[in-house]
Amino acid sequence: MMNSIGPKLVVQVDLKKKPWEQNPPLHNRWHPEIPPVADVRVGEVFRVEMVDFSGGGITKDYTAEDIKHADQSVVHYLSGPVRVVDLDGNPAEPGDLLAVEICNLGPLPGDEWGFTAIFDRENGGGFLTDHFPRATKAIWYFEGIYAYSPHIPGVRFPGLVHPGIIGTAPSKELLNIWNERERKLEETGPQSLKLCEVLHSRPLANLPSTKGCILGKIQDGTHEWNRIANEAARTIPGRENGGNCDIKNLSRGSKIYLPVFVEGANLSTGDMHFSQGDGEVSFCGAIEMSGFLELKCEIIRNGMKEYLTPMGPTPLHVNPIFEIGPMEPRFSEWLVFEGISVDESGQQHYLDASVAYKRAVLNAIDYLSKFGYTKEQVYLLLSCCPCEGRISGIVDAPNAVATLAIPTAIFDQDICPKVNKVPIGPRLVRNPVIPQCTYDGSLPITKNPLLDQQGSSCNMDARS
Repeated sequence: MMNSIGPKLVVQVDLKKKPWEQNPPLHNRWHPEIPPVADVRVGEVFRVEMVDFSGGGITKDYTAEDIKHADQSVVHYLSGPVRVVDLDGNPAEPGDLLAVEICNLGPLPGDEWGFTAIFDRENGGGFLTDHFPRATKAIWYFEGIYAYSPHIPGVRFPGLVHPGIIGTAPSKELLNIWNERERKLEETGPQSLKLCEVLHSRPLANLPSTKGCILGKIQDGTHEWNRIANEAARTIPGRENGGNCDIKNLSRGSKIYLPVFVEGANLSTGDMHFSQGDGEVSFCGAIEMSGFLELKCEIIRNGMKEYLTPMGPTPLHVNPIFEIGPMEPRFSEWLVFEGISVDESGQQHYLDASVAYKRAVLNAIDYLSKFGYTKEQVYLLLSCCPCEGRISGIVDAPNAVATLAIPTAIFDQDICPKVNKVPIGPRLVRNPVIPQCTYDGSLPITKNPLLDQQGSSCNMDARS
């Protein structure tokens, strides 16, 4: 009898159904008691299909209304959990390391499109939400390995497909650690953290909530569901279990070494990306899509103790290790923008890499907007194209130095500085009507004070 060929399908999704109608059921929280939907053996290649992170809530219609009113309580819909056992049927145990190899991945056949967006400042925000508060969306279409958008013309690039989220279930002890530290941050952060004056995304942490909660096989409305929903962690940040790490190079051929905190490891994944820039700066910032992963797992017994060193008060304070695969787009020419730890008001910060990276991104946006794009278009592009972010310096007080490198080959025009002025003309206008909403809030918008002064001076000259 011949062995079957090809991956074992363990999670299949139907894009015509809502996330809560899928079979097996999806989930959008981390909790040790969410039951596994399937078992896999080590060395077995298996296939997991996923809806996009919004579960179809964000559509390919040319409107940003779905972004402005997006339900943030449902983020992110995950497939799994998958229980991993060895060849003798013994499950992965707490303290083991789960080695997960990405054998293959891609968009779901027949659904070859994606979206990149800017959330409304008061419903999600993003890294530069104080500069770009309006909900905005770009639709991308896939041509093999390439992506293009009618909303950001003049750009085409190969995607490096990857899962935004892949992780194991936390133990109850680890879950309690998460909830305690994040609750403390949310309660005291605005008063105690100076960085809150420069980075304006809120809330500071998304705490457990029953709103929008889906717990897989656990029946909604039961006493068990209510208890777990009030404890379960949101999937928005990356943590000790991996989770929402958004590592853009984690593509075909990569391996993830995840700590195991519960019996069976209970592996979950989702939030598929066709492409992403380092930092995913607009927050809804990769090219988001439905997709599939074909994975293979190995169990490294006692691997946490052997390979991971706790950086905290308990043995649970560890982080995964990632081995990047050999598949990457090849670019040879880059334009690099620098940022330092000085914010838009001119205030000096001490070795703050977040402020420096914000400055680097703002510098890149202002520069590229000289070539016919709106600043919102560039913000979206830098969030999803294969640009490279770096912390270039973190020791030369008082300034951290961050850089953002953009591959010049993705543009159909030369974007490098020249002796002559920036070229102008109808062909270079890259700002068609892009799906965008008004910002109806009252929070102040951060602007470049020098540009404001220059604008006022020009207006005075015009009046005189």
